[in-house]
Amino acid sequence: MKILFLTHSFNSLTQRLFVELRRDGHEISVEFDINDAVAEQAVGLFQPELIIAPFLKRKIPDSIWQNHRCLIVHPGIVGDRGPSSVDWAIMRGDQRWGVTCLQADAEMDAGDIWATAEFDMRDASKSSLYRNEVTEAALESVRQAISRIESGGEATPLDYEEATVQGQWHCLMQQSDRTIEWALHSTDEVLRRIRAADSVPGVVSDIGGRDYALFNGYQEHNLNLDRSAEPGSLIGHRDGAVCLATIDGALWVTHLRLATPAEGEHGFKLPATLQLAEALANAPESLKVPELALLPEAETDEDSWQEICYRESGHVGYLHFDFYNGAMGTEQCQRLQQAVIAAKQRDIRVLVLLGGSEFWSNGIHLNLIEAAESPADESWRNINAMNDLCRELIESPNQMILAAMQANAGAGGVFMALAADRVIARESVILNPHYRSMGNLYGSEYWTYLLPQRVGDQQAKQLMQNRLPVTATEAQEIGLIDQVISEDRETFVAQVMHQARMLAEGPDFSDLLAMRNKHRADDFSQKPLQAYRDEELKKMKLNFYGFDPSYHVARYHFVEKLPKARTPSWLACHRKL
Repeated sequence: MKILFLTHSFNSLTQRLFVELRRDGHEISVEFDINDAVAEQAVGLFQPELIIAPFLKRKIPDSIWQNHRCLIVHPGIVGDRGPSSVDWAIMRGDQRWGVTCLQADAEMDAGDIWATAEFDMRDASKSSLYRNEVTEAALESVRQAISRIESGGEATPLDYEEATVQGQWHCLMQQSDRTIEWALHSTDEVLRRIRAADSVPGVVSDIGGRDYALFNGYQEHNLNLDRSAEPGSLIGHRDGAVCLATIDGALWVTHLRLATPAEGEHGFKLPATLQLAEALANAPESLKVPELALLPEAETDEDSWQEICYRESGHVGYLHFDFYNGAMGTEQCQRLQQAVIAAKQRDIRVLVLLGGSEFWSNGIHLNLIEAAESPADESWRNINAMNDLCRELIESPNQMILAAMQANAGAGGVFMALAADRVIARESVILNPHYRSMGNLYGSEYWTYLLPQRVGDQQAKQLMQNRLPVTATEAQEIGLIDQVISEDRETFVAQVMHQARMLAEGPDFSDLLAMRNKHRADDFSQKPLQAYRDEELKKMKLNFYGFDPSYHVARYHFVEKLPKARTPSWLACHRKL
């Protein structure tokens, strides 16, 4: 079936539907919803049999839905209508939620229903639910709807008289609906409000006399913090995050955005301590909470938030790194590299990189780069720190490295995973193994060595030029990764731990390690690893400091979330005809 995606952006949900429906055999083209005329032109050029709207911020033009079958992917149960759907569900504490695939009509979200899928609500942020449960339910309901259409079935009219219809209309959630009353709300209630607004629009609250939008909250359970502090006040900071007092405890917030930035100030999300740098500079030293020890013999507190955490079992070390939205700034790369160095000095045979539960890695930190006094200089620092980390993984003569990808990865984050000896991913993972959509960025992280080693020169060239996402299954089929595990996150981690233990305890471990070391030595005798880095960075330097500003322009548009001016040609297949 010829299917046109009409979407506000190529977000995680749209990407998942794109790659999965293409694997199902459908012909997919994408058009960003810029204005009515552009959308009408796309329909005229592609002549789709079906239009799907996975992520829209406005109604489909009458001229389109009145003449073509258009399906809206709505993140709500049957009968739920209006914006802020998942926000309201989290705020109410709903235990079940879902996704409904309905036909576009004159009234918003009131069209006939083609399919629906429900799921249990986790105690998680809106963005986490969206990337996981909502995406899985959306894929299920879209496939059901397509099957029903292809078999000649009919949609079911929405009827609020039906007992099974539990949803209702909800207006756009305002900041007044999200307000945190620090003197009244428990930690659980504060977290619920932060989570219902993550990653857009954030919950606005006063910190130190200024309004900020708060993002990415975590409850603090056991640290010996000041429990007598005024609720909402700053009582600690660590790894870029700040700890705030509540009436019954404390919580961490990792990122802030100025609610009303003044001229010359940045209006996008940044690590909380960077936003509060001036206030923290005058704060007592006692506010700084030390990073928890990364070595297992120290008594570490599993209920206290931190970005990097190391655990050990037998001859296997497990390194977790949970960076918000997968972005890795210069200091984060350096701290992770130091954690790898410390782990490699332990008596372990296998080091497992478990990343985070929400993202594996998306490479360099574009927001921090944009906020730097010299974005070009910070880009250079950041990519070199990423390279130092990757080299630390590649040069591990005494350990085998396993990369266990629990969640999506993009750009340099994909190639950081390839620095491992074995790469395992969950079936739901989407990979974007390319850089060029960010202003024709050339990329580094030793990809010119690592990628052809796995997929060959021709496939490597196609991946880098196509600029398209691939599923974990597709990645395994072409040799980009080694294994796919189709289980939930907990079972995935358990299976990875089992494989790591079997590898470390296996009688052939020494032979496997020696074979790997010989292979690398042979490779680098022909071309040193440093030569790959030098060649990549020579081209990256032109991206950062050269006459072509494409990278800087693309980064600015990405960070500032500016509206799309056009759909790139690698997505809009109909514009190539």
